[in-house]
Amino acid sequence: MAEHSFEAVMMKRLSDIGVGHTVVIKSFENNDIFLKLMEMGCVPGEKVRVEQKAPLGDPIAISVSGYNLSLRLDEARNIFVEEVS
Repeated sequence: MAEHSFEAVMMKRLSDIGVGHTVVIKSFENNDIFLKLMEMGCVPGEKVRVEQKAPLGDPIAISVSGYNLSLRLDEARNIFVEEVS
């Protein structure tokens, strides 16, 4: 049976977060996209709020670092987050 750390179980992908929820960025799955996301203010420890999702779910609109940003679902799937309590 595989062991999972408590932290790994609590993390979700940004693409799975519902509209109106605020989360904290924890890590990235794909290092190739890390630099692009970091330049847009998506860095570990930053709070992100999901503002809208397109009718078919792609793209999503988030607020981060004081501005709104649209991300494609494939980009959002690479961002691991933890919900703010």
